[in-house]
Amino acid sequence: MQGRTRVKEALTALSAGADMNVKGWVRTVRVGKEVTFIALNDGSCMGNLQVVAGPDIANYEDVCGLGTGAAVAVRGKLVESPASGQKYELQASEIEVIGLADETYPLQKKRHSFEYLRTIAHLRPRSNTFGAVFRVRSSLSQAVHRFFGERGFLCVHTPIITANDCEGAGEMFRVTTLNMAGPPLLDGEVDYSADFFGQATGLTVSGQLEGELFALAFSDIYTFGPTFRAENSNTPRHAAEFWMIEPEMAFADLMADAALAEEFLRYLCRHVLDQCREDLEFFNQHMDPGLIARIEVVADASFAMMEYGEAVERLQAAPRKFEFPVEWGLDLQTEHERYLTEEVVGGPVFIVNYPKEIKAFYMRQNDDNRTVAAMDLLVPKVGEIIGGSQREERFDLLLERMAEVGIDPQGLRWYIDSRRWGSCPHAGFGLGFERLIMYLTGMENIRDVIPFPRTPRHAEF
Repeated sequence: MQGRTRVKEALTALSAGADMNVKGWVRTVRVGKEVTFIALNDGSCMGNLQVVAGPDIANYEDVCGLGTGAAVAVRGKLVESPASGQKYELQASEIEVIGLADETYPLQKKRHSFEYLRTIAHLRPRSNTFGAVFRVRSSLSQAVHRFFGERGFLCVHTPIITANDCEGAGEMFRVTTLNMAGPPLLDGEVDYSADFFGQATGLTVSGQLEGELFALAFSDIYTFGPTFRAENSNTPRHAAEFWMIEPEMAFADLMADAALAEEFLRYLCRHVLDQCREDLEFFNQHMDPGLIARIEVVADASFAMMEYGEAVERLQAAPRKFEFPVEWGLDLQTEHERYLTEEVVGGPVFIVNYPKEIKAFYMRQNDDNRTVAAMDLLVPKVGEIIGGSQREERFDLLLERMAEVGIDPQGLRWYIDSRRWGSCPHAGFGLGFERLIMYLTGMENIRDVIPFPRTPRHAEF
């Protein structure tokens, strides 16, 4: 057979008449008196290509017996379709059955619950919803690299195995080669000096600290890779393995950081509107009515900015009760963030200058000695989608803050060294890739926007 034509290319052809070889998986088969119709999909787009086969096909009886999920290769001519709802169909001259699928194939029905599809994560990409999700995910991934590449940012692959906990939360997966049934002990504790790396190590929660080192050599860098949290949480917004996008800029302050975050989010919104329209229309129709309009608003909006203190005052004056308390010094919860962006501002808003007690040690202390130069970007329906800060570049103040929160400087001596020699103001932020996809597709569970989700007691596939 001739070279393969993707279904998307066939459906968007400028004219009929071309001979094509299309390969894909059978969605439906309708057998008539003298003709059989096959809906064929290869994952390249949402739509199916209708294949028309007649008794002149050599293996016509086998074709009539095809089941949903079978893999086939079809050679034929693209012709204009007399049926409504489709411009072209493929008049088959030859059909090769590549892989059979019988009646036990799990995706026989047209609709399945997301809960059920999670139990067959190895097959759910063949469904309409997850086909759309992972096409959008792929396109956004390429757009992320394009955005930073166009702006001269260096892509850095930071380590997955690390001896430091960037956030200080202690919720890391341990990496070890020790026999945990009888590990070596020292003073009653596991002696990791006998381990592979000679010290306790875990899976990274962030590439930020290593990214800062590269920003202090290359000016503008970004990381885009997997991160891990051993947090025993089963909420729709948490997973044990997820991907983070973390740019870092030297010679930049908090306002420059916020400006990049705004430009980045608007760029990604515009990208999906322009490049993923068919899939967005599916989500808009079936998952989240109003999705496209909401994305268009963000793509064209000017983002507001509000001090943390003002945000607290607005929340305390709100004509409604919140589940979680609101007072200065407490972190904002999702219900607070959504109220601010949906009912106070009516669009995206940066909340800046948070109390230092609720933020990480590396954030730059403001002159009031109460707050740090931190920012969260809030968007309608989701709340926080980006979090970032200006980093503490001053050697003495960094050491002072580490002592306040109980971080041993010896374990981060390489990080502290970056403040000894050639330190400069720098800033960056983190964007959880899965949360971005949830926002841009209307999907409500993080398990449904990552190919093989890792959550408590679930590591199949």
